[in-house]
Order: sequence, then structure tokens, then C-alpha cells
Amino acid sequence: MAATDPLDDLAGRLRERLVRDASGTDDGSPIGERIRALVDREAAVLGSAARAELVRRVEERSFGLGPLEPLLADPEVDEVIVNGPGPEGRVWVERAGRLELAAGVGFADEAALRHAIERMLAPLGRRVDEAEPMCDARLPDGSRLNVVLPPLAVDGPVLTIRRFRRRGLTPDELVGLGTWDPALRDFLAAAIAARCNVIVSGGTGSGKTTTLNALSAFIGADERVVTIEDTAELRLQQPHVVRLEARPANVEGKGEVPVRRLVRNALRMRPDRIVVGEVRGGEALDMLAAMSSGHDGSLSTVHAGSPEEALRRLETLALMGGVDLPHAAIREQLAGAVDLIVHQARMHDGTRRVIAAAEVIRLAGGPATRELYAVRAGRPRWRVPAGASDDPRSAAGVLARLAR
Repeated sequence: MAATDPLDDLAGRLRERLVRDASGTDDGSPIGERIRALVDREAAVLGSAARAELVRRVEERSFGLGPLEPLLADPEVDEVIVNGPGPEGRVWVERAGRLELAAGVGFADEAALRHAIERMLAPLGRRVDEAEPMCDARLPDGSRLNVVLPPLAVDGPVLTIRRFRRRGLTPDELVGLGTWDPALRDFLAAAIAARCNVIVSGGTGSGKTTTLNALSAFIGADERVVTIEDTAELRLQQPHVVRLEARPANVEGKGEVPVRRLVRNALRMRPDRIVVGEVRGGEALDMLAAMSSGHDGSLSTVHAGSPEEALRRLETLALMGGVDLPHAAIREQLAGAVDLIVHQARMHDGTRRVIAAAEVIRLAGGPATRELYAVRAGRPRWRVPAGASDDPRSAAGVLARLAR
């Protein structure tokens, strides 16, 4: 077991002293000055550099995020994962799509980790405890925060922070990164211009939201766009964008506003396009209804392992809508609503890439996907689409538009 850092131990004790003495000695002076005075008084034998470092560590424990501060200040870190307390080996980060151990970073005990979690949640008006041991929230900078406490988390509190990218990647930047190739970019641009309804599918961390944000760049500046998200992440650049975010229930179990309710409300807001960050439940039925009733050009994402699985998952989620519709009616609505499914994956080297694009076609048994684009053996391959080229929302119509 690694030796405990004496400076860390001293910083913890001084912070406890600061909290204990606050009610009786608070003279109105800034907290930073009180910390420096406390360090000068209690650690006068230390050199000036050591005292400065001690002040920094006490400040972190007082109103920062402790050992996570350097990681969250690193622009190359996309995600921070804390798998419980421990001096080291429990904190991981994602850089360039790959997880790696954050060497030398950890929380000394469960109390320190819980204190950091409370500091993050308190300004948001949220809390997590044994009665409600899970929490999903958005930090002020837009980063997504997820917390799971014991007894659900067996080895101590688990904290996951997905960093927020202040500026979404542009289509050309995604081409530069290898996520798209130029021909696919042009095809998707034409599909959005033709007001195709597009679903982006993929696994967790595959970059679906990044691709959805980039696709939105092809929406005209004169269109009114309503975005609906569970946790607001999209950053559309059009001048007429209305952003809606779902609200969880409060500590009394009241006040919840789910994504499904926002989708229904969006239909009354005169949108030209509706962008749903991700469909996870019964809102799929309302989204399909919107797509097939005059809101062409809508976009969304769904968790799935392939375009075929995305279609089946949308069907299953629509059945969760609680509306007593025949299965065949939902399948018919799905076939008429979705035009194109774009599938993205995270590769073994951590890069993200769109590996397939499929059109949705009608067969005797219901909707099905037909592959138009696929990456095989590292090379993109195209297939001639089915359907008439005079239908602007068909893949054939999109390619005809692109050829003009």
C-alpha cells in the first residue's frame, strides 16, 4: 500500500479546523485569507513553497474538487471516472478515446469523495443520499455528472464526469479526424437539405451527439429549430434555436418533466425541425408522429449496434409509449417517418468513425434497412439506393440532388 502524503493529511486536518472554527471566528475576511493565516500559524516550520502548496490543497478541500482539479483543468481529458475512494488506482480518465489510469490521483477515504460530490451538486440544488443513491446532473459548464452511492455501489461512491466541449466539431473537422470521409459529408449535407429524417445510432461513447451536432450545421439559418435533451449538450449555431431540457423529480418526487412531455410541447412551438438529443423511452412514439406529420428534417440519436438494431429499437421504444396501437400500425409509422440511419462506432484505437449509413425501405413484413454506405477493411463502399429519384427524401433523390 502506498504511503500517505503527510501534506495531504495536514491539509485535511486544517480544513476540518477551518470548518469547526468558522462559526466562532468568522470575522468577514475572505476565505482565502483565513486559510493562509491558518497555514502560517499551524505550519510555520514549513518552507514558503511547502506552505503555498498546503494553502492550495486546503483551498481544494474547501471549495474545489480536491484531487480532480488538475484533471478537470486538462483540456485533453474528455471524461473523469472515480471508482470509489482510495489513495490511487481508483481514478481513470479518457484521453483521445482511450481510458488510462490517473497515476497518483485518488481520494483518501469515502468522506473526502462524498464531500467533493456534495460540492458539485450543492450549487445545482441537487442532492444524493442513501434514500436516493443515484443522481444525473449537468454542471454549470455543461459537463454531465453521474453519481452512484452505496449500497448500490458496492465499493464506495462512483463518480463519472463527461466533459463538455464548448464548441462542437464542424463537419470539415470531422472529415479531418477521419470520422467522415468527404463523400459521406456531402451526402449527409444533401440529406439534411432535402429534409430527410435522420437517426444517428451507436454505442455509449461512440460520438453520436458530436455527429448530431455536426449534422445540424447543414440546417438553414432561416429555420426555427427546437432541441430537446435529457441533459443539454447540443450547441447549434443557427440564429433561431430554442433549447429545452428535461427536469428530474425533486427530493419530494415531484416536478418531473420528461423528454416525452417536451416533445409533445415542441409540436405547439411552430418548429421547422425538431432535434431530440436521444430517444430512450416512450417519447419515440411522439417523435415518430412528429416526423410523419409535417416536421420533416428532424434528427435524433438512439443506442444500437447497427442500423438494423436501431430500427428495431425504435420500434420497441415506440411500443413503450403506452398507446394501444396495433404493432403493424407502429411499424407502418416507423417506415414512413425515418429516412436515413447513420451508424457510428468507437474503434479499437479510440477513434470514432461513421461505419454505415442505411436507407429505410418498406417491405411486405414492414420497415427494413438497406445499406448505402459501409466501411469494410478500412475502405468506404457505396451501394446504389433503391426508390425513385423524384422523391426528394429518398436516398436516390438525395444523390440526384447532389449530382446537380
